[in-house]
Amino acid sequence: MSRAVEETNRAMLRARDAMDRAYAQPLDTPTLAKIAHVSEAHFIRTFRATFGETPHRYLQRRRVERAMYLLLHTDQDVTQVCYAVGFGSLGTFSRTFRQIVGASPTDYRKRRTMPAAPVPSCFTKAWTRPSSFG
Repeated sequence: MSRAVEETNRAMLRARDAMDRAYAQPLDTPTLAKIAHVSEAHFIRTFRATFGETPHRYLQRRRVERAMYLLLHTDQDVTQVCYAVGFGSLGTFSRTFRQIVGASPTDYRKRRTMPAAPVPSCFTKAWTRPSSFG
């Protein structure tokens, strides 16, 4: 790997690490390009070539991943989660969440927090019955 490629990869990693750390902050392309020390257009092109998605899509995905956790492990309502992870609009949050996860935030929370179906009694009796193989 050439030194130039190595430096470019490090610059993209700096920007990605900044997104991972500050996903809830308002991060825009000019800010991220400054972190990577490149122009905005070069940053978008290079980030996509390096990581396989645009910086905007990466940041949205990170925010949705964090939202998934908050929906399952906190009592915050969907609007609170939306703003906590850095989305500025509930509509954008819901649309993006559905695109990435395949369900609305509310449906995701309901589906994941439903109690497990009970085990049929015929199976529980079979496991608790004394063995006839003494």
